Amino acid sequence: MFVEVKGEELRKRKEKEGRKEMGSAPTRSEDPTIFRREYAKRRTVDSFRHNRRLSDPAEAAAAFAEGKSQLGVAKRQAVVYSLYAPRVKSVMEINGS
Repeated sequence: MFVEVKGEELRKRKEKEGRKEMGSAPTRSEDPTIFRREYAKRRTVDSFRHNRRLSDPAEAAAAFAEGKSQLGVAKRQAVVYSLYAPRVKSVMEINGS
């Protein structure tokens, strides 16, 4: 169910949730994981849209195999990015500074 939210109410909800206004979205240096995740989701949706009308079983099997291959790539990238992720300070380190 979708609920229409007016401008002031939307702003209050964003402030309550701790989100920034639309004009101040995070940059690549602030949160690069958002962009990688969105890119992967966009590619997945595009692939589904491209292949939704496949009726030939051989073509569908080839598209499925390509999807599994791309999933493997995404999983490997996630592992590599997690290895080199920036170190986040714990609460104790932040308060001690």
